[in-house]
Amino acid sequence: MSHRILVTGATGNIGGLLVPRLLHAGHTVRVLTRSADRLPRAWRSQVDVVEGDATTASDLHKALDAVDVAYYLLHSMDGKGNLAARDREMAGGFAEAAREAGLKRIVYLSGLHPSGELSTHLSSRVEVGQVLLDSGVPTAVLQAATVLGAGSASFEMLRYLTSRLPVMVAPRWVENKIQPIGIDDVLHYLEAAADLPADVNRTFDVGGPEVLTYLEMMEGFAEVAGLRRRLVQAVPVLSPQLASHWIALVTPVDAAVAKPLVRSLVHEVICSENDLVDLVGPPPGGRTPYRKAVARALEDAPPDPGDAVRIWARTFGAVAACAALGTVLTNPRSRWYRRLSTPDWQPPGWAFPLVWTALYGTLATTSAAAQVSFTANGHHRLAREYEQALWVNLALNAGWSGLFFTAKKPTLALLDAALLTASSAGLARRASRAGRRYGIALAPYSLWCAFATALTGSMWRRNH
Repeated sequence: MSHRILVTGATGNIGGLLVPRLLHAGHTVRVLTRSADRLPRAWRSQVDVVEGDATTASDLHKALDAVDVAYYLLHSMDGKGNLAARDREMAGGFAEAAREAGLKRIVYLSGLHPSGELSTHLSSRVEVGQVLLDSGVPTAVLQAATVLGAGSASFEMLRYLTSRLPVMVAPRWVENKIQPIGIDDVLHYLEAAADLPADVNRTFDVGGPEVLTYLEMMEGFAEVAGLRRRLVQAVPVLSPQLASHWIALVTPVDAAVAKPLVRSLVHEVICSENDLVDLVGPPPGGRTPYRKAVARALEDAPPDPGDAVRIWARTFGAVAACAALGTVLTNPRSRWYRRLSTPDWQPPGWAFPLVWTALYGTLATTSAAAQVSFTANGHHRLAREYEQALWVNLALNAGWSGLFFTAKKPTLALLDAALLTASSAGLARRASRAGRRYGIALAPYSLWCAFATALTGSMWRRNH
């Protein structure tokens, strides 16, 4: 059915994704927002915009006028204090205005929770749902745990914790069980809830097909993102307060948001029923598996700006260490080397440090840029494989100096040089997958390694 719909919280992550779906389904959409300029340009001109505040009765009456269905996607998770009181008051005002406007349906997205004592954040979400259920307007309260979607605070926290910390000491709650849900599934249920029968006034648990611990979620994320396996040790000494500040330090999630999220994670959140699926049907193709939901979220997620900094620092550090080690191991003034017979086409001694300095600089710059390109485009596995190949190449590079000058083993040095040439050509091929220019930039390094192999071979034959 086509409805006249009001969406609150349209500048938020869920609201901003829900509006275009409702428009595509043929609904007439109005949004209530404090600032129209913050609405996405992609659909701003297609909706009726009411600039106002959900805490002001006159603005609510204007926004709810001639509306059939309203989506309540508001909360006060801003760190300013009195969260529960402010949410209760805002929900009460909305419920009263909705009843007076003769609304046919309210849809509210709440948090999945167990029975018993809850965190302040979760208990407030539950209370808001009850206020709306008691409004006299048929209400559907959808209760979800971790929402797997780009821009979702809970997903961003999972993403950055996993990406930025290969080794982690974590709170005990990483062992708690959670039933996460993909963002597409959440949007499906929200959209479908508008057409629930008029006598439906209740909560619904919504979740994905898998129950996982937070640790298993991190491991699954790392696998999908192409990251190395994460080493996580749970300890009992990290309180939610400490953990929230720790998360704020290592992720871009604000402490005001991280704190209630962390306090909510101390609970195990698993669906106790799946009644909404029976009423509106499952998402197209069925409920989205965890790893598939993560992959979709990563496709839409912007790159982590910290990734580029770490890649550049790590790559330049590795190449610089290789260059330094090679310099220490190389001694062309030794009596042993000066006694060797060298071919006439060997370049003068002063040319080698100049050429190698230029090549090392190109290798570091190109390798870092290629890895950043891979990562920015979501090809984390290609970035990891390139880095591994680079480390092998650098080990062979420094190894040649050690075998030839220090160990005085020309035969082993020749074998090392041949492997270095093959490795350098492989690096160029890998880099070209990020862009043809990267492969071309590494071609001189590959050619010089081939020349060094030929030179080593000639010296081996002349002095064997």
